[in-house]
Amino acid sequence: MKLLQAAAGGLLLLLGWVGGANAQAPAYPSKPIKIVVPYGAGGGIDVISRQVGERLSQRLGQPVLIENRPGGGTLIGAEQVAKSAPDGYTLMVTTDATITINPHLYAKLPYDPVKDFVPITQLVFLNQLLLQNPAVPANNLKELIAYAKANPGKLNYGSYGSGSQPHLAMEILKRQAGLYIVHVPYRGLTQTVPATIAGDVQLTFSGAASSQAFIKSGRLKALAVGGKTRLALLPDVPTFAESGFPDVPANAWFGLFAPAATPRDIVTKLHAEVVRILRDPEFVQKELTAKGYELIASTPEEFTAFLAADSARNARAVKISGAKAE
Repeated sequence: MKLLQAAAGGLLLLLGWVGGANAQAPAYPSKPIKIVVPYGAGGGIDVISRQVGERLSQRLGQPVLIENRPGGGTLIGAEQVAKSAPDGYTLMVTTDATITINPHLYAKLPYDPVKDFVPITQLVFLNQLLLQNPAVPANNLKELIAYAKANPGKLNYGSYGSGSQPHLAMEILKRQAGLYIVHVPYRGLTQTVPATIAGDVQLTFSGAASSQAFIKSGRLKALAVGGKTRLALLPDVPTFAESGFPDVPANAWFGLFAPAATPRDIVTKLHAEVVRILRDPEFVQKELTAKGYELIASTPEEFTAFLAADSARNARAVKISGAKAE
C-alpha cells in the first residue's frame, strides 16, 4: 500500500511538473520575428516585405525585422532559411526564382525547394510589362513582331540575367513568334530599365511600379502586360493573351515561407494574420493596386498546389530558353 501511495504521489508530482511546464511555455510569438528577403534593399519585394512586416508587428505585438540577404541568385538567403530552426521566428519572402525556377537552372542547390520550406501564402502577382524604347517604330506587339522579322538581329533586350523572368518571357515570345532578338543580361532591374531608356537595349520587362512614370512621360512604350486582365494603372495596354500570346510567362510572384517542420498552429496563425493585412482595403488600394500588383492571399494548400504547377511551367520555359545558371 505504501508503495502504491508513493507511486501515485510521484505520478501526480510528475503530471504537475509537466502541466506547469506547459502552462509556462510562452505563447507564439514571444520574441522578434525575422523575415529574410534574398534580394537587395529598395526593390519591390523588399518594399512589400517591410510594409507587411510593419503591420504584422502591430498585430502580433513583437518586432518583425527584415533582413536582406542578396546574392547567388537568391541561393544565399534561401539556404539560411532552410537551415533555420522551424520555430516561426525565421521566415522568408521570396519569388518564383527561388522555388520554381532555380531547380531547373542549377544542377545542385543548397536547399530543396519542396522539402525544406512550408508555403504559408502567395502574397501577390507582379504582372510585367514589355517595354520598348520609343525610337523603335512600333506602337503595339503586332507592329514590334513585324519590325523584328524585317530586321533580324537588330533589336536587343535586357534581362536580369540567364533564367530570370524577363529572359524566360522573351525567349518564349521569340520562339512562338519566330523572332531573332539578342539577349543582353544585366545584374538587375535598376540597370535594365535605364538601359532601355538610353537605347543601349531596345526592349525589357518591368513591373508598373518601376516603369509607369517613364511610360506616362513618353520615355518608354508599354506594348503588352502579363496576367489575365489589364492593369488599372495602364488600361490602354493589352495583355499578352489579348495580343495572341497567352503562354508568355510575363509575371512573377511573391510568397511567404517558413522552414520545414514549423508547427502547424504557427503556420495557421501567420497565414491568418498576413491575409488580414493583405486584404485590408486601404492596403490593397495604397500598396497593391496603385503599384500594379495583383492580390492573391492564398491558403497554404492552394499555394502548395500552385507551386507544383508553376515549377512544371518554368521547367518548360527554361528548356526552351536554353538558360543555365551563371
